[in-house]
Amino acid sequence: MCERERERESGEMENPRLSMSVVMGLICVVGLCNAIESPQYTVAHTESEFEIRLYRESTWMSAPVREISFQKATRNGFHRLFQFIQGANLNFSRIAMTAPVLTSIVPGAGPLHSSAYFVRLYLPVKFQADPPTPLPELDLEPYPWDSRCVAVRKFSGFARDDNIVREAEKLAISLARSPWANSTSSETSYGYSIAQYNSPFRLIGRVNEVWVDIDASVVDGCKPIVIAIY
Repeated sequence: MCERERERESGEMENPRLSMSVVMGLICVVGLCNAIESPQYTVAHTESEFEIRLYRESTWMSAPVREISFQKATRNGFHRLFQFIQGANLNFSRIAMTAPVLTSIVPGAGPLHSSAYFVRLYLPVKFQADPPTPLPELDLEPYPWDSRCVAVRKFSGFARDDNIVREAEKLAISLARSPWANSTSSETSYGYSIAQYNSPFRLIGRVNEVWVDIDASVVDGCKPIVIAIY
């Protein structure tokens, strides 16, 4: 084996996350990013700065992460999820990539108001009813999503530690001025989520979203719950 080949193999072993990013970039280059599956929803209401979506029931794979940094948590969780979809499961099943990568922030102390995160990946329809069992060392578990109403704000660029709280606060301000004021759901264990749809290799036209569960009637298409005052 020549010296150049040894250096190349050594670099791949030392930086597996870089290799994973390269793979994800190549997936998008060949045009598959726009063809991958995403959770199904209908838009119940649209404002200039946010919309209300009604999401259907679905199953995700979830990676818990104890970390202060949103970026480090997302990287850690996605690395484990990527191994899972590449065959690190008891069935050795290869699972197609989906979108978005969803990082849910558990409220807590610290600069990002977080004590922990859950990084989640939507499972393709083929695996919704019976997800493959992840290898134990990945510390993953299926996460069933009930049908729910979600307030969503879009933002561009990269989702980073220095802008996600600001974007979440903008959504909170918009909701406070809407019929969904004081409707943030108290049933979830996390404050808000960041959905990322693009490969790290895409520099322009990036799409990210802030998601917040809201208390609204799923049966009535996410209409705000009106409390009568006498």
